[in-house]
Amino acid sequence: MTCKIAAVSAAALVLLTGCASIVKGTSQSILITTPPTTGADCVLTSKEGNWTVVSPGPVTVSRSKENITVTCKKSGFQDGVASIPSNFEGWTVGNLVFGGLIGVGVDAATGAINDYPDAFQVPMTPIPGATPVLAPQAQNTPPNS
Repeated sequence: MTCKIAAVSAAALVLLTGCASIVKGTSQSILITTPPTTGADCVLTSKEGNWTVVSPGPVTVSRSKENITVTCKKSGFQDGVASIPSNFEGWTVGNLVFGGLIGVGVDAATGAINDYPDAFQVPMTPIPGATPVLAPQAQNTPPNS
């Protein structure tokens, strides 16, 4: 009987650990834009790795407590450099109730207790005297008859 209780307890502990890892995952998509232009080649870098995207576009990154550095390049523009902040997700403290310290430890180790903004802008500045390629303007065209 004691072995059954121990086995059920161990199974429950395994199932309840890492709640944020299960609910939110260990990766996240961020939409990168580069106003006032599009088509910039962007590289995102953190201790977790490197990711590339052409603006505007989504990129999936690994969650971490570390900020992510973004460098965007495009002809006719100065390089745009910015830092995407990592934010602590306070609701994950609820793991203490369900998963105990093990659950919080799993989420901290996987980065699941951190979150990045869903969208991030890296402003691009035109180089004086250069002919930058700006984002196309929306045009109102009448529908075909």
